[in-house]
Amino acid sequence: MSGQVALITGASRGIGLAIARSLADQGADVVITARQQEGLDEALSSLPDSAVGVAGKADSAEHQNEVLGIIAERFGRLDMLINNAGINPVYGPLEELSIDAGRKMFDVNVLAGLSWVQQALAAEALDLRGHRGRVVFLSSVTSEIPSANIGFYGITKAAVSHLTRTLAVELGPEIRVNAVSPAVVKTDFARALYEGREEQVAADYPLRRLGTPEDVGRAVAFLVGDGADWITGHVLTTDGGLVTAGGTA
Repeated sequence: MSGQVALITGASRGIGLAIARSLADQGADVVITARQQEGLDEALSSLPDSAVGVAGKADSAEHQNEVLGIIAERFGRLDMLINNAGINPVYGPLEELSIDAGRKMFDVNVLAGLSWVQQALAAEALDLRGHRGRVVFLSSVTSEIPSANIGFYGITKAAVSHLTRTLAVELGPEIRVNAVSPAVVKTDFARALYEGREEQVAADYPLRRLGTPEDVGRAVAFLVGDGADWITGHVLTTDGGLVTAGGTA
């Protein structure tokens, strides 16, 4: 991936940072975003000197324009867009869901990702189409199986999976669009789902362990690499066999 440029949103830690490291390890120049500059600065310390971090809200059009402008000025191209940023601020049954919170989740988890794609396509200086661009969304197994207390998060991720397939049809043949759909990954974001009972949760997985950010990073690197050149519109389940075994997240 030497000479290619990747943008990863929500990448100051966890899955996003693991994706950035995986792509950087293959020679790509990486640009990462997150809400706080402090977290980005720490993440940048583990990435090559060419890496760039830009703080801002993922669903802000102004932030998106700023990031893409910096990429155009610094690198003059964009090859890979990884929409990883997402939120899940609520925990409980859908009957108790705050509609305002649900609306914010949909804005960040779904519409922001679409907006990043739109903005990147419109940035002529980046020439995403001309560079046979690759887009990857982060979905979730909660999009496939109902999951107690995180139901609306799963609903937003089901929208992400369908968005992935629809964009793949609309943007081919120049651009490939895929998604990765993890089960529980050991991150701060998912801590409430396994903390204090990891062994019990992992028992439902045929591989008998939870995921790591590196597992997802490698899956994304495959989807944007030459080995996946005939794959588009695919949602790659990375779940240690959980869904196949009939488990729930």
